[in-house]
Amino acid sequence: MSSYKNHIFKLVLAAMFLALAMLLPFLTGQIPEIGNMLCPMHIPVLLCGFICGPIYGITVGAVAPLLRFALFGMPVLMPVGVAMCFELATYGLVAGVLYNLLPKKPLFIYGSLIASMLAGRLVWGAARVMLLGIAKIPFGWGAFISGALITAIPGIILHIVLIPPVVMIIRKAYPTLR
Repeated sequence: MSSYKNHIFKLVLAAMFLALAMLLPFLTGQIPEIGNMLCPMHIPVLLCGFICGPIYGITVGAVAPLLRFALFGMPVLMPVGVAMCFELATYGLVAGVLYNLLPKKPLFIYGSLIASMLAGRLVWGAARVMLLGIAKIPFGWGAFISGALITAIPGIILHIVLIPPVVMIIRKAYPTLR
């Protein structure tokens, strides 16, 4: 695939991942009690980082929460939406960078995913500390552990089960992509 066609293909895929980030919260929101815990906007952003690369991943990650707020009023912009912008941008960036640097073997894909999720959650915590600090609202370790880990367990499991196989399937179908 020529460089130009490859770029256009990635651009189209990135737009599709952004559209999925708008749609998936509606679908998972229909599942009582755990719908939001599945972290539906994270899935397309992580996939975008793996498939399209770090620049597309960081862009889709940063734009998705803002666009979803502009279109549907959710997530609430401050502090949730802004912190999500930083978190999702980190997911897309780290997933893309690590996938580019490491061998394309399943173990490394899983490792890249877990590292991306850890980095994103750390950035989310730092963003929440700064945003809530401006409003003089405390954000301690308990709130961080609860928000980044405990309530996200269903999403973490879903991401680990779903994302690496999808990446491997797409890479097998489009080996010249990248």
